Amino acid sequence: MENIYIFMIAALAILAIADLVVGVSNDAVNFLNSAIGSKAVTFKTVMVVASVGIAFGALSSSGMMEVARKGIFDPSQFYFDEIMIIFMAVMITDIILLDIFNSLGMPTSTTVSIVFELLGASVVMSIIKISNNSDSLAQIGEYINTDKATEIILGILLSVFIAFTIGAIIQFLTRFLLTFNFEKKPSWIAAVFGGFAVSSISYFIIIKGLKGANILPPEFSSWANDNLIQFLGANFIIWTAVSWVFHAILKQNIYKLVIILGTFALAMAFAGNDLVNFIGVPMAAYNSFIAWSGSGILPSAFSMEQLAEKVPTQPILLLVAGLIMVLTLWFSKKARRVVKTSVDLSRQDEVKERFKPNWVSQHLVRGVIIANNGVNKILPAKLRQSINKSFEPSTVIHTKASEAPAFDMVRAAVNLVIASVLISVATGLKLPLSTTYVTFMVAMGTSLADRAWGAESAVYRVAGVLNVISGWFLTAFSAFTAAGILAYLMYLGGNIAIIGLFFLAIAMLVRNYLSTKKKNKEAKIEEDLRKAESKTISGIIEESADNIAKTIIRTDKIYTGTLKGLAKNKVGSLRKSRATVEKLNEEIDELRNNIFYFIKNLEETSVRGSNFYIEILGYLEDITQSLEYIAKVSYKHVNNNHKPLRFNQIRDLQEIDNKLCDFLQETAQAFKDRNYNKIEKLLGRKQELYGHVTDKIQKQVERTRSEESSPKNTTLYFGLLLETKDLIEEIMNLLELYNTEHKRSK
Repeated sequence: MENIYIFMIAALAILAIADLVVGVSNDAVNFLNSAIGSKAVTFKTVMVVASVGIAFGALSSSGMMEVARKGIFDPSQFYFDEIMIIFMAVMITDIILLDIFNSLGMPTSTTVSIVFELLGASVVMSIIKISNNSDSLAQIGEYINTDKATEIILGILLSVFIAFTIGAIIQFLTRFLLTFNFEKKPSWIAAVFGGFAVSSISYFIIIKGLKGANILPPEFSSWANDNLIQFLGANFIIWTAVSWVFHAILKQNIYKLVIILGTFALAMAFAGNDLVNFIGVPMAAYNSFIAWSGSGILPSAFSMEQLAEKVPTQPILLLVAGLIMVLTLWFSKKARRVVKTSVDLSRQDEVKERFKPNWVSQHLVRGVIIANNGVNKILPAKLRQSINKSFEPSTVIHTKASEAPAFDMVRAAVNLVIASVLISVATGLKLPLSTTYVTFMVAMGTSLADRAWGAESAVYRVAGVLNVISGWFLTAFSAFTAAGILAYLMYLGGNIAIIGLFFLAIAMLVRNYLSTKKKNKEAKIEEDLRKAESKTISGIIEESADNIAKTIIRTDKIYTGTLKGLAKNKVGSLRKSRATVEKLNEEIDELRNNIFYFIKNLEETSVRGSNFYIEILGYLEDITQSLEYIAKVSYKHVNNNHKPLRFNQIRDLQEIDNKLCDFLQETAQAFKDRNYNKIEKLLGRKQELYGHVTDKIQKQVERTRSEESSPKNTTLYFGLLLETKDLIEEIMNLLELYNTEHKRSK
């Protein structure tokens, strides 16, 4: 019997390591987004600082372990075998749930997931016990710490509102005082800002955070807590003086220093607060096993009241967990995907919006605009002008859009300081608030206050925030339900169910990893179209050649993939072709949306280049429309289970595909190599390709009169051939335009 529990402890250890990897991939957004978004320091510097912060934070996590052992349920009401089922269900659910969110690039809360998983599994196990004892469900309060669970849940939800509100208010006041031209302000202003920021970080992180790791003398911590005003006052004076020297004499940027310290502080607060989410449950399970294994009592009779007692934490385990966190931070691609979501929603300028507007975001933005207009009518004109002047964007010009930071260093510093303070206060009070919720909502609040959500982007950004928040509620519901179901299955199925569900979870993780790896590989091969950044005609021609080459390569892939899916009657392949066309279409729409900035950026002597660029985009759009039609009608035909195309029709389409494929590959290569003579020769093949498609149309006319019996097949086949002719026409027009403009530029 002991063997199954040894297996469960080993399985929980494996799940803990995997959960650390998956969890850090999700939570990296919490402490990386501000430093990365502001580009205050290099990416490598950010990673080193965050790594050191995680290592220190891991050592201070001990106090939070209480939540996993006795925060949600009363351990004295459960026996050892029941506790192990609860812990096993929690860990399996947690790792699968977080991995799904990471793959989608959506930040979610590891704290919320672990709390609701513990709640779901323990509630189900309580109901099972109540049912077996023929007791009333009203007695569930004896098993679940309802007061503590309610306190935790309300604390987490309240932190969302508090973080957003405080973030917005502090950022508004900071920006009003510092403006976007903060670097031109006198040194004393930067010194005061540095004094406030570093004082906040030093108290709430160094004192509150490191207290749990016993690095600082307990007498010092006690004095600082008992004499809070004196401690903060002394800190403010010292750090203001240091900031002034740093800024005025050493001529260094104090905001960079705040961002570095803030990143360290937030990484440390993250590890101190969230480490329990990854290893708290396995450590509690291990403590339970040690207590039971030497007792000589049956697991179904061994009460777990010992979990309610204080258990000393093991620094070695905390250090190992911290090391795994650091390694994940450096090597996880999923972490960078989640960071990108948060940074893009906070971006000051325009960006490719990932989220589509919905009814709620549209009406919410409209309501805020109306309210803002009302407030503006009440405010005195001079105050309104003063506020607007403070919020005028900086005139710093970046030669490439990719070099521009998502937001400036003032906003990054405010994000880090506020989030660090809120998280550290909660950690010091032993409240497991969600670091993801706090950092994300602080970033959203500061973005709103900084007018990053303008008329051009507000509806998309609000939709994105609503999607992320709805994902949080989905996390809670999914965690509670899934953990409860798994606990019930393990109770019913016994050892077989426990072993089977563990290996099923591992198989799902491996499958998801391989799928993500394949997608990343395909994404590398299939590069996105690039926005025009050149200011001259020659530069526009060069950049357009790259976009044309990429579009032609993808046209070949989509056309061939669609015809293969149609020939084999595979709905999945055709669905994939439609999705690929849609992605290409979105990228071209993004290029069209950038036309305003492109024209503004042109040199006076190169304004005529705008006509060329706009026409290029028009032909690219025509190409995608033809591909969209071909993919759509093919998918519709197969999805509706109509008769497959006849052998002769498939053979004819493959012949067209072979000729068109050769032509498209030569065209793409010519643009890649900038072989302009080749482009001119390719224009001469128009009639050959046209004639080939026309012959196939004529053959189908003859077949229709003599042997064809399916109207749907005939309609589809003629539609494909005619759209293929249009596709050839559009590609030739594109080549002709490019060839003509290239000659003119010479």
